[in-house]
Amino acid sequence: MIRARRICAIAAAVLAVVGASPGWAQAQPTPGVEQLADPGSGNSGLPPGWSITGEGSARRLVWRSGERVPMGDARVEFYAGDRLLGRPAPAKDGRTFRLGLDGVRLDSVPDLQVRAAGRRLDTPEPDSGARASVTVPRRLPANPVDPGEPGAYRTVTGEYDLAPVRLPGFAEPVEMRAVVVAPKGADGRRPLALFLHGRHVTCYTPQGESSGDWPCAAGAKPVPSHRGYLRDQRLLASQGYVTVSVSANGINGQDWRAEDGGAQARSSLVRQHLARWAGWSAHPGTAPAAVRKAPRADLSRVLLVGHSRGGEGVNRAALDSLYPPPADQDGYRGPVRWRIRGNVLIGPTVFGQNPVPDVPSMTILPGCDGDVSDLQGEVYVDGTRGVSRGAALHSAVYMVGANHNFFNSEWTPGQAQAPAEDDFWTDEEQRDPVCSPGTRTRLTADQQHKAGATYIAAAARLFVAGDDRVRPLLDGSGRRAPSAGPAHVLTHAVGARRGAGFLPDGKVTVSGGRLCSAVDPDAATACLASETAGVSPHFARWETDREPGRRAVALRWSAAGSAARIRPGRPLSLAGAEALALRVIVPPNTTGTKWDVSVTDTAGRHRTLGRVTVDGLPGTDRTASYWAREVRVPIGADDAAAVDLKHVESLELTPRTRSGRAWLMDAWAWRPGTPEVREAPLPRVDIGRLTVEEGDSGVRTYRVPVRVSGQGSGQIRLFVADPVTEQVTDRLVTVRPGAHDIDVPVKVEGNRRYGYDLGYDVFAKAVRTSVVGAHRGGLTVRNDDPVPAISMTPVADRVAEGQPLTWKLSLSEVADADVNGLFAVLPVAAGRELSTKDVDPQWLMENSGASPAPERPLSEVDGLYLWVSVPPGRTSVEVSVPTVRDGVAEPAESVRFQAADEEGSPQPGAPVLTGTVVDAP
Repeated sequence: MIRARRICAIAAAVLAVVGASPGWAQAQPTPGVEQLADPGSGNSGLPPGWSITGEGSARRLVWRSGERVPMGDARVEFYAGDRLLGRPAPAKDGRTFRLGLDGVRLDSVPDLQVRAAGRRLDTPEPDSGARASVTVPRRLPANPVDPGEPGAYRTVTGEYDLAPVRLPGFAEPVEMRAVVVAPKGADGRRPLALFLHGRHVTCYTPQGESSGDWPCAAGAKPVPSHRGYLRDQRLLASQGYVTVSVSANGINGQDWRAEDGGAQARSSLVRQHLARWAGWSAHPGTAPAAVRKAPRADLSRVLLVGHSRGGEGVNRAALDSLYPPPADQDGYRGPVRWRIRGNVLIGPTVFGQNPVPDVPSMTILPGCDGDVSDLQGEVYVDGTRGVSRGAALHSAVYMVGANHNFFNSEWTPGQAQAPAEDDFWTDEEQRDPVCSPGTRTRLTADQQHKAGATYIAAAARLFVAGDDRVRPLLDGSGRRAPSAGPAHVLTHAVGARRGAGFLPDGKVTVSGGRLCSAVDPDAATACLASETAGVSPHFARWETDREPGRRAVALRWSAAGSAARIRPGRPLSLAGAEALALRVIVPPNTTGTKWDVSVTDTAGRHRTLGRVTVDGLPGTDRTASYWAREVRVPIGADDAAAVDLKHVESLELTPRTRSGRAWLMDAWAWRPGTPEVREAPLPRVDIGRLTVEEGDSGVRTYRVPVRVSGQGSGQIRLFVADPVTEQVTDRLVTVRPGAHDIDVPVKVEGNRRYGYDLGYDVFAKAVRTSVVGAHRGGLTVRNDDPVPAISMTPVADRVAEGQPLTWKLSLSEVADADVNGLFAVLPVAAGRELSTKDVDPQWLMENSGASPAPERPLSEVDGLYLWVSVPPGRTSVEVSVPTVRDGVAEPAESVRFQAADEEGSPQPGAPVLTGTVVDAP
């Protein structure tokens, strides 16, 4: 088994106590104190607010925030530098987060961090400062067709509340509650639009308190998040759609237990509702009253709309509808009696990075998102490239000045029944020139919601109704919807009638620039340097800090005319294309970056197609504004005569500005139109998790459960994280249903020494003609050996002032893990007690965060504990309390310590350490 070196501690984060008696446990951390140096080594301690508690399978890394962390959609994650340690479970106080340390190594002194969507939670937000150069995008020309205009129908609204359902892995049943808005008097069967909200607080009280409980406690009400899209529903209903918005509080209150963040559970819930609607459409008399008031729903024309984790949920529902998940993972096992024509994803999470490639999608990226702040939903566009047939349009809609919450009126202050907030937090001293309320670019709540409703309606009109006239609003053609009001909305897309593409992900060589890695900690190969102000949605991190095969072309020049050439692995055909469409990133707040765009055929003939100009988005160091603008260069008859467009060997970009930086995401042969989408038969991969005991001896080989279903064959990239070497390896794997293509063996060596649990994590991503459902699993190896017995003996428990009080902690046998002891200070029953001015002030500060003044007994110092740790491979360690010499004649003074429990309270009957200090001779 691995021997992980010990971790130093802080008194604020009072660390684990383990002893010979079962009552020895751990104490809660106390925030806001200084570091504690380990008395047994020269290492410095954990950062303030951190602790390690428990032993064995109960061992936890704990972080406690100085204030409540709002319940949001981005997952809270613990990092050591750039290495992901895991996703902690939240406590009910909203401030404490605990990560099980199954196999997590924290060697030496880790750079511990708390992040959510790449944003640090454990340090203050940086002051972005005012920027006079913040740009405002130019106003785009209006599209002739405006999908935001209300339709001809009046609407009718109602609700239904059915018996709750049980979902795998969730202890409590999940509600089947929804609000229905439908056209009144519409003839025939009407298309159905289903809305799924994201992760928000679940319960609130009349006193303004909120929580993530489920079910809600007595006196609390469920937050009606599902009623937050009524304006969007009314717009669609006026245009002839039956709409339903479903509640998911029961998932939000429990999804921290799920390895996928609740994506599979949300998919199951969505499909449970769709199954009911399919039944009601066939048998209207069985439907609830709210449904009977609506026209019959046409389940062959379904649009799914998901906000935040709801976006990931509806993406998974679309995937599961085409490629069924394993039955033991799924909360819906009935037939699929519907067809999903498109997905709308609003500020979505994409933890699995597994977009369904053959269902059209539109992803709204809120430029001022303070929750899913890395705008990882861009992966729903980028992640579909080359995976399947490419006929489905996947659109990204960047909405400048929009935050995460205001798309839902129940998450909007002044409109919500429950407590609500602006997720992009600022104050007068830390105003952001792009996203603070009142700036030229920040949208009001009503402006944002109106713009969101307009683009939801655009997606419905294109994906479900097939009206190609609204496509220019979504596909990078540079048109605006007048109903979106003052919102600056920019778009780009892949798929549809895009043909051959120059993709940096494939076999490509670059001269005059460099291939860069979207996710890579190495500054020499990364697309964005770590010190870059702001981030890129295209480079959002996944499960690993280094992800092969995900690249862009980085360009940097100091003089005009220095061309960059991109040469694909084989010649491409641009024949029949109307234009070459490029997606190019330039730094935020820059304007007027120009390139000439040229192509060269296999015979060496060269042709300049035209010139493009790209402006950066408004951005600061708090926004994800390194986002690709789509620009197009027309291809005409003269170009076809000058070069052989059927055999294009390279693409050249020649800057016409004096200096600059840019990143090319891809370039495509483009034609207008929206083709019919046919879903490809694809194999599906699901990674499971196996838990085993370590054993006492010998080596056993276990295999991570990987299931392949569906049809055909394809490729995935498989990653394996080894906790012993701390390395993540990857390989391309060809998968076929029914074949044993994926074999992930793990060798486990047993012994009789107490050690850490180990976790071998495995995750997968679709590369070509495949889909991935459950993307993450692995093998967990449980330590099955008892903690060695602990004994404490005095080394110097009666000393003259100025000398340290010292005790020795001994183990009954060697361990492969830290064995820790925690002792609380007890009042002295008789005589005088050692005070804050009798001990070294630095020791006092490091162990409690307290200062010596005012003078008080040590037992009255909040957060003061004596922490002892025996490192792996050793059987004893000494711990000391340094005293100071004051030169004042006084009687003997004593201090008492006793083993403490998880709350830091002394354990009756546990060992007591006593030390006495007398005047120096």
